[in-house]
Amino acid sequence: MTLSRFKLRIVMPVLDEGEALRDRLKALQDLREEGAELVVVDGGSTDDSWAIAQPWVDLLICSPPGRALQMNAGAAQMPNSQADALLFLHADTQLPRDALHIIAQALQRHAWGRFDVSLDSPDMRLRMVGVMMNARSRLTGIATGDQAIFVRVNAFRAVGGFPEQPLMEEIELSKRLLQISRPATLRERVVTSARKWERGGVWRTIWLMWRLRLAYFFGASPAKLALDYGYAPSPPPAKAAIAVLAKAPIPGMAKTRLIPALGANGAARAQRQFIGQALHAAHQAKLGSITLWCAPNPQHRRFRALQKHFEITCLAQPEGDLGERMRRCAEHHFEQADAAPLLIIGTDCPVLSPGRLQEAARSLLDHDACMIPAEDGGYVLLGLKKMNNEVFSNIAWSTSRVFQQTQERLRESGATLAILPTLWDIDEPQDWQRWQAMKGKP
Repeated sequence: MTLSRFKLRIVMPVLDEGEALRDRLKALQDLREEGAELVVVDGGSTDDSWAIAQPWVDLLICSPPGRALQMNAGAAQMPNSQADALLFLHADTQLPRDALHIIAQALQRHAWGRFDVSLDSPDMRLRMVGVMMNARSRLTGIATGDQAIFVRVNAFRAVGGFPEQPLMEEIELSKRLLQISRPATLRERVVTSARKWERGGVWRTIWLMWRLRLAYFFGASPAKLALDYGYAPSPPPAKAAIAVLAKAPIPGMAKTRLIPALGANGAARAQRQFIGQALHAAHQAKLGSITLWCAPNPQHRRFRALQKHFEITCLAQPEGDLGERMRRCAEHHFEQADAAPLLIIGTDCPVLSPGRLQEAARSLLDHDACMIPAEDGGYVLLGLKKMNNEVFSNIAWSTSRVFQQTQERLRESGATLAILPTLWDIDEPQDWQRWQAMKGKP
């Protein structure tokens, strides 16, 4: 492995990182230009993390929540990757300058390593926390996630990756890797957020972390320790089929209200992108089968390509107004024996993430229907546990009354309804501008 041919894959687990994620990912673009791969693994975010990450990464995937699960997923993806090494980077940690060269040099002599760490706080107590973390790690050979662990791909695979446990996974990985070699304990520093100490109180958090480490040393369950640390239990699993209604990206026919800003061809390219993003989110949600309902038919080359890529079913949208088309899509699904709940979505909502789709599916465990309202008075998702014809009737489609009227029809039918947080569609030029600003488009 020569320095000139060294390839690094950066794996970043995220969960509800919010707008701060944009700047963290921007800071890694120089490394991408040097040939590093950047993989973000979302643990089911229900904020805008998924949409914010899209333009800044080589691969964006979703996995069950938990850093070990997410980091293993990021390491396992991209089977055609030529990466020699993996760097596991927390979203609130900043690398030093020339990190790629530093890691490459360290891995000439070691199978794995980590950086020294500083906390981004002027509090002298927290400066000492960093000093103690580095000294303890140098003495024991045990690294923490805040120190940005890096490892050769073959060594990571040889030890079986991170143990799939909810806490202390870096300690266990370090123990496994110590059987191969001592780590490179680099003096160069990463800077990580002090938020967990500041949020919980400095002395209280120091005591909590030492107590948890001691308990783990004496054999306490990582699952119990995770609850003591404050991690929420994993949400219940849910299943749902997803129906995606999409219009072919034909210039002059697709996203026509964006034509004044983007032109006919630009609006069609935007629609092409929206369809791919919606299907990627649906696929990564891993809820169940996906059907792409195509207008005017499935013969457009974009639809054929997506059908092959995602291995999904493509069908022609039925005739009629929007309500009639959705009704017949739902009818087609619920005609199947033992049909799972159904989520119906379009392609216009760029922030409809896998985590939000999973949240909608979970809401159907104890409700007959769920909806995600749109800011314009419509909705971006309708979920049904069973067929309900009323929900598609007597609705003033394409008006600001759609959500309210649909809600009324559901309640009139006796259905229980879960209303999830409001999102927004891209219909008008100002919506497009909002989306570009949110992503901080490179």
